[in-house]
Amino acid sequence: MNAVPTPLAAASTSGADLLLWVAVPYICLAVFAVGHVWRYRQDQFGWTSRTTQLLEHRWLRWGSPLFHLGAFMVIAGHVVGLAIPDSWTEAVGITEHTYHTTAVWAGSVAGVAMVAGLGMLCARRLLTHQIRLGTDRSDKVLFPLLSATVVLGITATAAHNVFGAGYDYRSTVSVWFRGLFVLQPQPEAIAGAPLLFQLHAVSAFLLFAAWPFTRLVHVWSAPIGYLSRPYLVYRRRTTPASAPTTAGRPRSASGSGRAA
Repeated sequence: MNAVPTPLAAASTSGADLLLWVAVPYICLAVFAVGHVWRYRQDQFGWTSRTTQLLEHRWLRWGSPLFHLGAFMVIAGHVVGLAIPDSWTEAVGITEHTYHTTAVWAGSVAGVAMVAGLGMLCARRLLTHQIRLGTDRSDKVLFPLLSATVVLGITATAAHNVFGAGYDYRSTVSVWFRGLFVLQPQPEAIAGAPLLFQLHAVSAFLLFAAWPFTRLVHVWSAPIGYLSRPYLVYRRRTTPASAPTTAGRPRSASGSGRAA
């Protein structure tokens, strides 16, 4: 697969394609990088997601695990599908048919879990009065944008690769995506892709641009250290009411007597 655009393909690329598939992605990536630096310098103690578990936990109990597990699976699938060329997977013995079958069905399960979890979290935020009052402006931008990105991705997969004739995005969208990061953009690779895939790509880059200014920054402060941290031992202190008495007077909780 040639990474350098041919003269014919380059000549057929319009100014709108250059703006939409080259300029906009690079602007979003620049905002993503610079925005994280700015957020860390201005609000490094606000990176963690503000918990609302005490306000409502029934929806959160199911919505949060479903959303996060589905998100991890979706991200892993995008890394394999967009960053790894098809020649690499074929070199290790994974045929194109096997890859697409696994990707479609595993991606569908992950997408359904992510949509179900996200739907619960959004409903929880809309229906719980205390949580709705705590929704700031960044959340009002994040949740619709995140929902649009997820729904567009699932719709594109279902329309073309589940119920449709099939579309090989690894030969078009993936080529364009990798070209951005090696500074060899190929806008013509995605210009002819189906509209749903194009909309999904645009919404994803807009999500990257909004990332540093929303609660999504908490993914960089995941408490991984808790997995290796020694466990803590808690001991119950003796209450004064149940403490043994000496000469009719209760002793202190620590058991130490008064100095003579």
